[in-house]
Amino acid sequence: MTIKNKFKEELESIHKSLIEVSDWMYENPELGFEEYKTSEYLVNYIKSFQDNIIFPTGDLETAFEITFGKKGPLVVLCVEYDALPEIGHACGHNVIATASIGAGLGLRNLVDELGVRVKLLGTPAEEGGGGKIILLDKGAFEDAKCSMMIHPGPLNVANPTFTTIQQYKVEFFGKDAHAAGAPEKGRNALDAQIQLFVNASTYRQQMVQSNRMHGVIKDGGFKPNIIPSYTSSEWYLRSLNEDGLNILEKDFLNCVNAAALATKCEAKITSPDYMYREIVNNKTMYELFMKNSESIGRDMPLEDPLRPGLGSTDMGNISLAMPSIHPMLNIDAGDAVNHQPEYAAATIKPGGHKAIFDGAYGMGATIIDLAENNLWDKL
Repeated sequence: MTIKNKFKEELESIHKSLIEVSDWMYENPELGFEEYKTSEYLVNYIKSFQDNIIFPTGDLETAFEITFGKKGPLVVLCVEYDALPEIGHACGHNVIATASIGAGLGLRNLVDELGVRVKLLGTPAEEGGGGKIILLDKGAFEDAKCSMMIHPGPLNVANPTFTTIQQYKVEFFGKDAHAAGAPEKGRNALDAQIQLFVNASTYRQQMVQSNRMHGVIKDGGFKPNIIPSYTSSEWYLRSLNEDGLNILEKDFLNCVNAAALATKCEAKITSPDYMYREIVNNKTMYELFMKNSESIGRDMPLEDPLRPGLGSTDMGNISLAMPSIHPMLNIDAGDAVNHQPEYAAATIKPGGHKAIFDGAYGMGATIIDLAENNLWDKL
């Protein structure tokens, strides 16, 4: 029996329990850096197979790691498990986590035969917080030849585009006054925010097609009869790379300063999170993933260059540090797309359950190919 067949048999034997883990995560979503129940649940599940797990790790309370194998090139499988506010696992991190865990557990008894090491790395706070970036800085990816994970999406794509992103907090400071009795005594910080949104909307008409500029007002004042002296908003700027983001940022700052000037308010702009960099997909790895996925009936085409995906992830930073892949797998969610409640619901239906197996198999079989054919220098 080939090693791939052994791996597939082992994966088939644990697929039901992986589904149970994914469905539990769907019912118990937790936000980034607050994944206390989830990380403990995943750690206990992994311990039921092998217990040499390190938890916590990397100075992060909800991160964990376990390495299968004692010698050979190291491959890191990233395990994401944070959810979104209000809409839970609408980005499918329950599928991501269980696919990576499935690949690692499926290979755990084969690593010595392959002469490879496989690390399951629990990476919290992808939806803001940069868990992977922190773990990279703390040495969790040290000595790794490559890294990989899969991500649910509306389409199967072997080499999806992910953009560089930076978050911004914009605060305006004005002056309180009675909105009816003495409006001329005030300076309206809410008007400043509204003007910023108007400026951004006007700017977007001529913006580079692949760029994104989007925000929400977080604090808009207290009562209609009090002119707001303070307001805040949060913004995401995205571009295909850091150079493009730098240009976009300058234009965004002009939008902010113009709003402040028009309303006689003061503006403060901060960047509260790490910059997530663009994904660099490793050709050798994604071509192997395509071939292995097709062997189990999942077609994994290359991305249509006219329809690039424009999301962002801290996996981009990892892909700039080492060869990496981040394929997108369709979960048969109908018209629903990521970050919709209906998409979260689709993760616990047959399409989501199948993506766990297919993603795990695609990654595990790719690791087998890299090891058996000694392709490490081709990455």
